[in-house]
Order: sequence, then structure tokens, then C-alpha cells
Amino acid sequence: MWNKFNIKTIPAETIVFCDGKYCPELSTLEYKPIIKKYDLPVHVIYVGEIDGNNNLKITVGVENQIVIVSANVKIKKPAFLNIFIKNAGKNSKISGTVLIENDSELKYNCYMHNMYENTAILIKNRVFAGKNSKNELSGTAIIDEQCPDCESDLGFVVMADKNAKLEFVPAQKIKSEPKSAEHSAAVFKPTDAQIFYLRGAGLSGAEVDTALKEAFLSFD
Repeated sequence: MWNKFNIKTIPAETIVFCDGKYCPELSTLEYKPIIKKYDLPVHVIYVGEIDGNNNLKITVGVENQIVIVSANVKIKKPAFLNIFIKNAGKNSKISGTVLIENDSELKYNCYMHNMYENTAILIKNRVFAGKNSKNELSGTAIIDEQCPDCESDLGFVVMADKNAKLEFVPAQKIKSEPKSAEHSAAVFKPTDAQIFYLRGAGLSGAEVDTALKEAFLSFD
């Protein structure tokens, strides 16, 4: 997983998807809501090339469970990607990173819903928007009423070709006093110093672009 998709594997129960499809042969758990406590973290891995309509649903309904989300997908044809994350387990934490490389049309929605007190959902989204690509990026973070001391962090960082189209659609609905609640969106642009350094190392213009893209997508 690490060599092919830049996914770090750890001792964990696993739920694995390749090219948008659940892979039972690579998974130790069925793809269904997590309502049993596991001694190990649950690692949800979503990798490959996707197109069309794709949905990933992650629901935790048990206390004290750690869930790690690792997604690394490529878009070469128009695609919809919806990730729905719900946490109803006291002291349970869902965290991770979604990496997307888009060279086509993408509509992406990350929906995070804290449904019980002392829960956490922390998701970083990193998108590379290729030449002439269209990118509609939506993020919704919700903390229900009577659910204090929750943590919510939904972030987007995009590195975009100058001819790419970007649209951010953020939403945050905080109905209880949280421990923390953050929602962010930013566009990354390489500095002149970074480009000069790479060109000085002998890289061509195309090689510089490739190196910057790979560094952006692999940055933790």
C-alpha cells in the first residue's frame, strides 16, 4: 500500500476499497457500521482510480474506538465522491487524510457529523487540480445538540494548475459547545525560491512541476 498509493499501513483491523469497490479479500472487517469495540484501530483504506458516482460511509457507534481514514484516489473521468462520516461513540476518534489527484471533473463532498458527546472527527483533504480540471469541493461539519466537548476539524488545501477551476462550498453547524471546531480552505502556490532551487538542481520545467506535485501530495 505504501509503495503504490503512499498509504502507511499499521497494526489495525482493515476495511479496504480499490477503485471504488470494497475488497473483502484485503479486509479483516465487513463494510458496515462499527458497533463493536476492537482492541486495534480500524483503518479504512480507499485507493485507486474512480469515476462516476462513489460513496464511502463510515459510522462509529461504540465507545473508545480509534478509526483512521487513508484515501488516495485519481480522477481521469468525471466523478462524484461523497464521504459520509458519523461518530456516535463516546471518546471515539475518526481522523485521517484524503488525497485526490484530479485531471477531469470532480464533485467532492466530505460530510462529518458528531452525534455524541466527547467524539472527534478530524479530516484533512489535499487536492491536486490538474490542467483544465473542474473542482467543486464541499465540506459540511455538524455537532449535534447536547453533544459537548466534541472535536471537529475539516480542512482543504488545493494545489491548482493556472487553468483549473475551483469552487469551495463550506458549511459548519455547531449546536453544542465544542472542545474545538475548525473549518479551513487554502490554495497552495509554490514559491519562486522553491522553483529556483529545483531548476538549479538541473530539473527541467516539466520535472519541476512533477516534483512539486509529488511533494504536495506526499506531505503529511
